[in-house]
Amino acid sequence: MNRRLRTALALTLTGTLLTTVAVTPAQAQPAQRLPDVIALPDGFQPEGIATAGRYAFLGSRATGAIQRVDLVTGRGSQLSPPTGTPSLGLKIDQQGRLFVAGGTTGDARVVDTRTGQVLASYPFASAPSFVNDVVLTRDAAWFTDSYRPVLYRVPFGRHGALPAVDAVTSVPLTGAYQQVPDTINLNGIADTPDGRALIVVQSNTGNLFRVDPGTGATTVVDVPGHSFVAGDGLLRDGNTLYVVQNRLQQITVVALDRAGTSGTVTGSLTDPDFDVPTTVAKALGRLYLPNARFTTTPTPTTPYAIVAVRPA
Repeated sequence: MNRRLRTALALTLTGTLLTTVAVTPAQAQPAQRLPDVIALPDGFQPEGIATAGRYAFLGSRATGAIQRVDLVTGRGSQLSPPTGTPSLGLKIDQQGRLFVAGGTTGDARVVDTRTGQVLASYPFASAPSFVNDVVLTRDAAWFTDSYRPVLYRVPFGRHGALPAVDAVTSVPLTGAYQQVPDTINLNGIADTPDGRALIVVQSNTGNLFRVDPGTGATTVVDVPGHSFVAGDGLLRDGNTLYVVQNRLQQITVVALDRAGTSGTVTGSLTDPDFDVPTTVAKALGRLYLPNARFTTTPTPTTPYAIVAVRPA
């Protein structure tokens, strides 16, 4: 057969008859160009983003709804209905479970990305509390609280089983970290390249901290000559740490050592379509960020979008 022909095989539902259909190069469909900007529902007010395959999941800080978006076609649908409470930082595990930081309600929940069912809810703290972001490690989900100098640990059981509410613990932060009253402090969170510690960003001071998960002891991540003020979402990809600086309209790129004790800024990423991006997730070879538009007064008709950029 001509090597320029592509062969598709179709198996009938009622037997094993195979039909061969030849498709010429002229009939073949070109690769679809991925959209650089994807619209979200008007008034959605996105904050967190997580990705799995070609899909992104976004939470609304206004209503708590979770939106599922196809990053190839740009089409979206509601996965989980409004809760009346915020949905902020998001992460997805390999079992298709979406971990959602609950903001001012001081809690978190876990949502099935296939059905939208709430699998578990975890109350952490009463007001004042602002559960902002989450990272998943091998043995736990870790959440930051922007109003309190603690991390919340939700431990996984055997085969990643979700724990009972009374298994959740608070890990107070000690050492170099200092809480500033009446403002947003802890924000994004990631793990270190060696997986032995955590990294958090303090938005108001611009510091990155390495946290010992066993003790809560913190040390400043040594990144000479750079401040991460307005630091929001964090994403670690290998030894590269992406730090979203929301009101600066940029992602700062840091090369970390394996232990996460020091790093070097290697560049920054920005885009004309950024409008106060908050968090970042990677999919299809690109970085995706929701525009939170904090400097725009939200209305039910205010437009919101996801912006894609090439990683460093």
